Amino acid sequence: MRQTDDEAEREALLGKLTLREKVRLLTGATTWRTRAEPVLGLREMVLSDGPAGVRGQSWDERDPALLLPSASALGALWDEELVERLGGLLAAEARRKGVDVVLAPTLNLHRTPLGGRHFECCSEDPELTGRTGAALVRGIQAHGVAATAKHYVANDSETDRLTVDVRVSERALREVYLAPFEAAVEAGVRVVMAGYNGVNGTTMTASPLLDDPLKSEWGFDGVVVSDWGAVRSCEPAALAALDLVMPGPESAWGEALVRAVEAGRVPREAVDDKVRRLLGLAAACGALGEPRTSAPPVTGRSGARALLREAAAASTVLLHNHGVLPLDPARLRTVAVIGAHAALPRVQGGGSAGVFPERVVTPLDGIRAALGDGVRVVHVPGPSADVPPAPLTPDLCTDPVTGDPGVRLRVLDAAGRELHSEHRTSGRQLEPPLPPGAHTVEIGAFLLPGSSGRWRLGVGGFGRLSVAVDERVVLDGEFGRGTDDPAVVHVNPPVHGATVPLTAGRAVRVVARRELAPGTGRATVVTAAPPRPDDGPALAEAVRAAREADAAIVVVGTTEHGESEGHDRTDLGLGGRQDDLVRAVTAFGSRTVVVVNSGGPVELPWRARAGAVLLTWFPGQEGGAGLADVLFGRAEPGGRLPTTWPARLADAPVTRTRPEGGRLDYTEGPHIGYRAWARHDRAPAYWFGHGLGYTTWAYEGLAVPDEIVAGEAFTVRVEVRNTGPRRGREVVQVYLARPPGPLDRAACRLAGHAAVVAEPGERATASVRIPARALRHWDEDGHAWRTSPGPCRVFAGRSAGALPLTATAPVRSSG
Repeated sequence: MRQTDDEAEREALLGKLTLREKVRLLTGATTWRTRAEPVLGLREMVLSDGPAGVRGQSWDERDPALLLPSASALGALWDEELVERLGGLLAAEARRKGVDVVLAPTLNLHRTPLGGRHFECCSEDPELTGRTGAALVRGIQAHGVAATAKHYVANDSETDRLTVDVRVSERALREVYLAPFEAAVEAGVRVVMAGYNGVNGTTMTASPLLDDPLKSEWGFDGVVVSDWGAVRSCEPAALAALDLVMPGPESAWGEALVRAVEAGRVPREAVDDKVRRLLGLAAACGALGEPRTSAPPVTGRSGARALLREAAAASTVLLHNHGVLPLDPARLRTVAVIGAHAALPRVQGGGSAGVFPERVVTPLDGIRAALGDGVRVVHVPGPSADVPPAPLTPDLCTDPVTGDPGVRLRVLDAAGRELHSEHRTSGRQLEPPLPPGAHTVEIGAFLLPGSSGRWRLGVGGFGRLSVAVDERVVLDGEFGRGTDDPAVVHVNPPVHGATVPLTAGRAVRVVARRELAPGTGRATVVTAAPPRPDDGPALAEAVRAAREADAAIVVVGTTEHGESEGHDRTDLGLGGRQDDLVRAVTAFGSRTVVVVNSGGPVELPWRARAGAVLLTWFPGQEGGAGLADVLFGRAEPGGRLPTTWPARLADAPVTRTRPEGGRLDYTEGPHIGYRAWARHDRAPAYWFGHGLGYTTWAYEGLAVPDEIVAGEAFTVRVEVRNTGPRRGREVVQVYLARPPGPLDRAACRLAGHAAVVAEPGERATASVRIPARALRHWDEDGHAWRTSPGPCRVFAGRSAGALPLTATAPVRSSG
């Protein structure tokens, strides 16, 4: 009854608006805000990027955010309760920053291992992605903040992502790519974002899929928002059930939409429906009527950091272990920590989802803190990892005006007169203040080199760029844009540089300038990279350190050259000489732990030679602390792979990300991930669902119903026993297979999972609820879901490649 009253009240508010006022509400007021309408008591709503942290309305390093593990790490948790808690943390951050709508979760899939944005997506499997995404939605929305399911739909790669037309069968679309979004709608998600791409000939912001199945069949009653700048036409998008165009204030709608309604080409009811939905979202977020007063539970910064540390450990996947882990600190005198990523890890992915973290605990920091003064920790970077030059940081430079660590940001007019000046702490300035008459952005600093040699200084951006060192110009040129991708133009512009000989301890003044011009974006980035060490001596130093230590921990990983929004990967290599580094270190002893710091699959040609291999993903700000907890046995590596890892890219059954003639054909149909591997009878390096703990398990019993009724959920019970030396957690996975027939089915597919905890020698029973949807398939002839009667094979085990228990139950039609 209360909901009916609320709807009647909003209907009355709707009647107070003219057509022009209604249409005005349907385009953003700014890049991150919707429009206010005082006559309705409607305030602006603030939207913010948020998969791994809530940035807020501006890219400002002085307003940092808590940084969560990446979405692929959340997928590796296989733990909905923990994901919900992390969603609550995002909600608390949103409320702290005045944000109403968090643009998360990303529900696209790991269709191929080459996807450049894997880190922002949960998994290769629609069931796991749907359950993980729904948990994050529940966690965010429990506290008066709206979540956003994105990018609807089939936005699974980055190559030509603004224009690509994905061709996908109706069955694959329904069973695979739409399924996680359906789960989010069932969880009550309040916003769905339409992607840049097209599907089957129609761009998503004008796609009929926005109405059916999203609004009509699934009953989604929230707001469909465009990805930023994705709307390219007025009437098709208005007719296709898009509700809100971002960013603003300019868009393809505005007066063009008013004229289309007045001419009868767009029904007035279509506009009214969009406004109703916007008002409903505002009411849910406390932006309509009386302001909200409640706030999500706040545990304080220490409590938030403890949760992030717990999540980092729980998402860490132990790929293999030859009895090396956990390390016993009491038996260690010297530990060698090797690799550039140990001191400069990737804690988040590149692109629009990035935030300025309030702090970062590196692997080196975490290991040193865990071992204390009693153990000598030696760090050796090893050969270069081909890491892109980093933006200037306060530990490297000082403001030439104040002398404080950091840089001086100035904005100049065309005559070179200063319009604005302020101290900043980062050489990465994405949204500098631009007063009237702004012509040039300048970033200056005194750079204090830590080593002698040829440093590479650079400036990132588009248009006319220059760099001067002690008033000597070392770079000056015009650099064209060549792309419309907003992630490149506004977030990660290419860096252009010059090498300059510098002397350790002798400060030089660096001044970088970028002239502002239409279409060149706002991003300006100043970088400095020290001389690259000679690979031979660097490799020898790493080997010597490992040989002299009681244990060696080698940290390797990817760079922004490989994994980032805006481009897909071309290979699965680690880059630089990181593989050579691991081979060299592992050749001198078995007590070598290799830590892989990547958001998606990489080739590990040396994996069998390592004593243990850990995968940390992009672990967020507390990643080093969580890693140390795992290394020294304070926490179990709780993660399980959310995507299948090939031994070689050439083995992967689905790899194509590059469109041909503007089209990207999903010729594999519904068979992606582990289903494609099984279909092609290929064995990967590590199967979907794989992950070891610090104990062992025996699978001893499987109980299934005597009969399964189509359209009804059922429960499978799996008995396991802890056969190892310590308490542990096991993720029990259940897969289903239907008999061969005319329908091209997968060999098996994930239907459910549950975790159990047991002491050594103890038995535990996992009760795995299997939803009715696990048995259905999409009938393309009838355009409907069907569940075929007949036998159903049930498998249980610890990964898609390790399913020791099997049983069969008949499926009968309901009624």
